[in-house]
Amino acid sequence: MPATEREPRLRSVTCASPRGLHRIAYTEWLPPGVPAAATRTVICVHGLTRNSRDFDVLAARLSGELGLRVICPDMLGRGRSDRATDPVSQYTIPQYIADCVTLVARTDAEAVDWVGTSMGGLIGLALASLPGTPIARLVLNDIGPVVGEAGRARIGTAVMEESPRFDDFAAGEKVLRGRMGEFGQHTDEQFRYLSRHYVVQRDGQWTFHYDPQVAATYRAALGTPMPPLWAMYDAIKAPTLVVRGAESDILTHADAQLMTQRGPRAELVEIPGVGHAPTLIADEQVEPILAFLARR
Repeated sequence: MPATEREPRLRSVTCASPRGLHRIAYTEWLPPGVPAAATRTVICVHGLTRNSRDFDVLAARLSGELGLRVICPDMLGRGRSDRATDPVSQYTIPQYIADCVTLVARTDAEAVDWVGTSMGGLIGLALASLPGTPIARLVLNDIGPVVGEAGRARIGTAVMEESPRFDDFAAGEKVLRGRMGEFGQHTDEQFRYLSRHYVVQRDGQWTFHYDPQVAATYRAALGTPMPPLWAMYDAIKAPTLVVRGAESDILTHADAQLMTQRGPRAELVEIPGVGHAPTLIADEQVEPILAFLARR
């Protein structure tokens, strides 16, 4: 795994909802010595309770090796972004799409490439299906038009509806590591990339970075099965890559194979020994994405 010695710029953008305005924070990785206007833009969006810094390794390589500008938002209620004033209406895919449209407009890019993990992939799938979409190339990380109900339920039992409290960072990291077995094997260095911005200090105590209402809203939705999104998927015109954890309970092998046969006829890469979802840190997970985005 390459060391990430560079640090991104930390920025934010103001977004709107029927409840008012809120701030979305994001990281921006710029190619060394290249103006932002002179390069393509990639937007990387995280999963349900994750944050923008999950993409540090991928973003550093995309910007450093391919010369791309990479934007990674903390979605509402996560990381450095504001928390929702009305979780039921704001911690939803339609609100996330609206926020991402505002973020895309902020970039001044006519078109963007998109890398979305889990929830971030659902946002990208929906946005890529719309007429006039800005998405030129799409990477879906362990998500598709059908979301496995067993996986949804498992995630519902794992996310915390109350902010945990820890005496120090190490205690929080230990709890987090115990809850992330589905992500596959990681070295201590690799896991530190996943924990260093997840276990944070607030009000003098260590806790997880996300609003517990994210979990509460998610759990409330579990009583309603998710309808298949094949009509959306079939409307996508952008070249698409699907990265799947070979042991995923969110995206089945059969559904992933079907994604290669209809709609944008996605390319498929399966990562052995990993469930939901590949963390895009190890070389074997990052390099297929670099190769896919380098073709344009």
